[in-house]
Amino acid sequence: MCRRLRLPEVELMGVLNLTPDSFSDGGLLSPDQALAKALRLVDEGAQWIDLGAESTRPGAQAVSERDELDRLMPVLRRLAPLKQKQAFRISVDSMKPAVMAAALHEGADMLNDVNGFRAEGAWAIAVQAPRICLMHMQGQPATMQVAPDYPESEGGVVRMVRDFFERQLQCGVKHGLDLSKVVLDPGIGFGKLFEHNLILLRSLRLLSRYDFHAMPFPQLVGLSRKRFIGEITGKATADRDPGSIGGALAAARLGASILRVHHVGATVDALRVYGCLMDNPTSQQGY
Repeated sequence: MCRRLRLPEVELMGVLNLTPDSFSDGGLLSPDQALAKALRLVDEGAQWIDLGAESTRPGAQAVSERDELDRLMPVLRRLAPLKQKQAFRISVDSMKPAVMAAALHEGADMLNDVNGFRAEGAWAIAVQAPRICLMHMQGQPATMQVAPDYPESEGGVVRMVRDFFERQLQCGVKHGLDLSKVVLDPGIGFGKLFEHNLILLRSLRLLSRYDFHAMPFPQLVGLSRKRFIGEITGKATADRDPGSIGGALAAARLGASILRVHHVGATVDALRVYGCLMDNPTSQQGY
């Protein structure tokens, strides 16, 4: 029997979109349907449920604060009381400070901001959160994939993403941010072409380390069903789960601490098998 995984400790974050227009699984769920889906993801092995009530897919249009709250709050209010008994935590994906504040009030454990807490007033809310995920995005969802560019004269994609993280983290510290609460996300597919995504994934450990913080920052990686997977496999969005699972295994090996995935159960199985087979890869059995 396999006693341990040879991968780093990895947590799984199950995706729960509460929008009609997400790239992979859009379609408004009733609060009861959303609750059932969340608990199913937890049963499959998710340690986190990531609630998103505004699509951030390429080309997505912004929604009003009111619409986002109307989608989010009924689900969050049902889900939060179950956290302790079911042993999971809740991440809320939002760019709006007012939504962040409401989410924290209702029991969110992490604020996950694809805009990197650049909105006016965002840091004042973020520093109150138990954890935050600081993500890099070039541009805005509506236009971010039009012509993403990371000039070599400015250090290329890794240097520019590192510089963004450093600026935002220092800004957060000025507002009272405890750096031990921070998770970083390089933003795969958010204003990046295929080669940018590939370089960033291969540089996760470099992206995690900064001179002003003794410990490496945990890295969250979201590859599941994205165009990046389709560009490798040639598969449409609905057929990208096998490729997404392969990407999750690679991301874990490259240093990811949290994997944001749609298909939790299959990813858990893949990690278990991979870890078991890699437990002692140099040993050989005689014949």
